[in-house]
Amino acid sequence: MSMAVHVGAVGVARPRIEGRAKVTGAARYAADEPIPDLAYGALVLATVARGRVRDIDVASVRDMPGVLGVIDHTNAPRLNPEAGNFFGPDGGLRLLQDDLIPHAGRPIALVVAETPEQARAAAQALPVTYDEQPHDTRLFAGHPAGRPALTLFDAPADIGDVDAELAASAVVVDERYGTPEENCSAMEPHSATAWWEGDRLEAVDSNQGPFQIAFTLATLFHLPPERVRVRVDHIGGGFGGKTMCGPQLILAAMAATRFGRPVRVTLTRAEVFLATAQRPATDQRIRIGADADGRLRAIHHDATYEISPLAEYIEGCTELTKTLYAAPAIRTALTVVPLDILPPYSMRAPGAAPGSFALESAMDELAERVGLDPLELRLRNEPGVGPVSGLPFSSRNLVACLREGARRFGWASRDHRPRMRRAGPLLIGTGLAATSFSTGAFPSTATITAEPDGTFTVAIAAADLGTGARTALTAIAADALAVGTDRIRLRISDSAIGPAWGAGGSRGTASWAWAITEAAAKIRGPERPMTATVDTTQLLGDLASRERHAFSAVFAEVGVDPATGEVRVRRLLGMFAVGRVINPLMARSQVIGGMIGGLSMALHEEGVRDPVTGRHVNADFAGYHIAAHADVPDIEADFVPDDEPGVPWGIKGVGEIGNVGTAAAIANAVWHATGVRQRHLPIRLDRVLES
Repeated sequence: MSMAVHVGAVGVARPRIEGRAKVTGAARYAADEPIPDLAYGALVLATVARGRVRDIDVASVRDMPGVLGVIDHTNAPRLNPEAGNFFGPDGGLRLLQDDLIPHAGRPIALVVAETPEQARAAAQALPVTYDEQPHDTRLFAGHPAGRPALTLFDAPADIGDVDAELAASAVVVDERYGTPEENCSAMEPHSATAWWEGDRLEAVDSNQGPFQIAFTLATLFHLPPERVRVRVDHIGGGFGGKTMCGPQLILAAMAATRFGRPVRVTLTRAEVFLATAQRPATDQRIRIGADADGRLRAIHHDATYEISPLAEYIEGCTELTKTLYAAPAIRTALTVVPLDILPPYSMRAPGAAPGSFALESAMDELAERVGLDPLELRLRNEPGVGPVSGLPFSSRNLVACLREGARRFGWASRDHRPRMRRAGPLLIGTGLAATSFSTGAFPSTATITAEPDGTFTVAIAAADLGTGARTALTAIAADALAVGTDRIRLRISDSAIGPAWGAGGSRGTASWAWAITEAAAKIRGPERPMTATVDTTQLLGDLASRERHAFSAVFAEVGVDPATGEVRVRRLLGMFAVGRVINPLMARSQVIGGMIGGLSMALHEEGVRDPVTGRHVNADFAGYHIAAHADVPDIEADFVPDDEPGVPWGIKGVGEIGNVGTAAAIANAVWHATGVRQRHLPIRLDRVLES
């Protein structure tokens, strides 16, 4: 074993630990795990948007080759009616419990067979008849079913007199902005394998938080948590779509229980679209009033979004409105409209991505109407404390992001009038957006063991979505223990390790690092135990005493062909204030990936439903467009010096912030190129095409 001198691993650009395993094919994903005596399950999804299952003709497929049986609402194991997850008492998790169909794509049966091909063939042949009922899948402002959203994560704000300030404003922007349903579209489809070892339910599953998933699974199946173990080694992306306990795991556990052998359920690409959660569509109204010099007097942000009657969900579109700009009057509200759809869930930068598009588009419109540089407008309204909370910011380096981004982008030479630049037949425009995303840490447990050979085993139930968590946590553990990274053996992605926050909300690394750092301090302390376990539940301190956010500024240049409606992003530049950067190589990859996601949101992504049937019509990568290599220009991303006091290592998190402002920056650039505002995403050809 090398005893290299410890020189510090945090802050050093290091290639990811599992990189070679991934590029050589040695890395095992959930569908790759070799399990003896394995059977396979294939889903049958409802083809109607609302109604009841009248009949499932199981007898017609029972004798097909390899078929072991069919599980449906008549014979499925009974799930705990009190089970839930973060977003409500049901969350859409209680599958195959009755004949009700709450949305198209609802799993209504699982066919189990000896091979995946046999299971799929029988599932496709299984006759199902329905009693169809009227459905409603269309979101619009003023929908009669609309009601106030839960306030758990994005409580409404109402400070000052918004109406009076708007009336006294020299300039008022009052516009609506819309975003469609969007799918997380991770490269790896969801897959789970479940089996029983004695009285313990074991599972390998593609998810973003094995401990939370195991706890949910235990509750669903009436089991104590210690009798459920969920593992996941490598994950092919998630973007929020693997945060929840997915249908693949619930159905695999049902089948393993019923047939007494391991069962693997892997979703097809279409099933990922139809049966795993999406970002909800939004309809947002923004009213901003300002004096003639651009000083804000009022901001009113009213966001409406769709949910399912099966579960509450909070799409915090208005969080940024309470954070970014100073104004004496700010009012926000979230309205939900229950529709006959799959329950929405968190997609990368939940709430902030659609909310930022609305707010930062409206700010650009305000800059136009007062005749002010959009950069100067933002600088002129920089708050000293939280505009709504009144709390001090733990750190706030948005101005540094804006100024340095503008310098690198060449913003000072911009003619702010629209439709002034051309390159041959193309109209050229530039735009910017400022943004933030809340940060912090959640309780987690870590165990460190000093091994006889001088190495340290560091165990924490983190998940690595492909973001490099293994590499980052190894560096953090090495520095916390004052040893080289070659002496760290990291164990992650196993619910048996103990409670830990999942990979989501830009809080994974901060939460895990806190637990590892505290455990390392015990190992190095006066008593020097061989093993130390720390639960940070009582150690997180008063994080809520300050506003904690990451910040960024995104600059975009586009070329628009008015004859075809085609928009091409020519340049993207992002400057980020994300606390201390653990690994610059991986952090840059994270924010660039987020900016590509924002580009995809701006120009391509749109879940489309048939208005007659209520069913998705583009539940695949042929119809649901995402940014491809040809759509992505060279992207520049960098970090301004930043630190988060009160959090070990000064971490803020980089997972979400890259997505947030990019769509608005591109939309603002399209206006600058064409002189026409794009208030609904995506910015399709037909919305840009000029006669």
